[in-house]
Amino acid sequence: MRVLVAGATGAVGRRLSPRLEAAGHEVVGISRRGPRPVDVLDAEAVRRAVASIAPDAVVHQLTDLGGADGAANNRLRVDGTRNLVDAARAAGVRRIVAQSISWAYAPGDGPADESVPFDPTEEAPRARIVAGVRALESAVAELPEAVVLRYGILYGPGTWYAPGGAVAAALAGDPAARFLGSTAADDSVSSFVHVADAAEAAVRALGWPSGAYNVVDDEPAPGHAWLPVLGAALGVPVPERSGGRVEWARGALNARARALGWTPARPSWRTGFTNQDA
Repeated sequence: MRVLVAGATGAVGRRLSPRLEAAGHEVVGISRRGPRPVDVLDAEAVRRAVASIAPDAVVHQLTDLGGADGAANNRLRVDGTRNLVDAARAAGVRRIVAQSISWAYAPGDGPADESVPFDPTEEAPRARIVAGVRALESAVAELPEAVVLRYGILYGPGTWYAPGGAVAAALAGDPAARFLGSTAADDSVSSFVHVADAAEAAVRALGWPSGAYNVVDDEPAPGHAWLPVLGAALGVPVPERSGGRVEWARGALNARARALGWTPARPSWRTGFTNQDA
């Protein structure tokens, strides 16, 4: 299969392309920077690129997180996805696999599966984030064969949670450190996934039925549990435990992806944080 990887130079994309090639696929990558630069916010440039590549499938791993600018990342989710989907449709592409997130679900008790609806909140900035995710998934669903991967918080090389990354800097007290997320040691629950496990899910998803899948590890956990483990792995201090929980921060379940054969090589952040480069 000829596969176009959009976002090929990102944290997941760098791990994804070699895995696709090992699985026997022909891979062509595009990104803002790299051998084949394409600005996905330029609709005509995207149309030309997809038409010239003529892929059998598109894998969407686009993000704009380098500057920790939530509005910029949301624009990419909305406008960039729109341009990519329109170009794919024009080129006759039927299949797309797209990166989404697993923390847009409505508040509730216990980790969410894919049947839980998106958060209906109107409170900013949460409402903007959820609207962007909804727009992304709605656009992707316009193609006949559409798989959405709702990733957990990504850690590993190239992420904010890697050694020397923005989270380590923030915990060490660097006021210039920028990332989107929380370092509160409270009861808010998160789900994580290593970038290599995320990439492996994207490879497998080329053969999955259409729909949404949580791609997370096996252990959703509150901040007061995972943050000390991360701090120890990064060699930085962590805040003291605090109470309270953000109601939508409930974590996610991966049973649906596991049922199709995906198994995270790092089933828990407990061991994954300590050896992120492996």
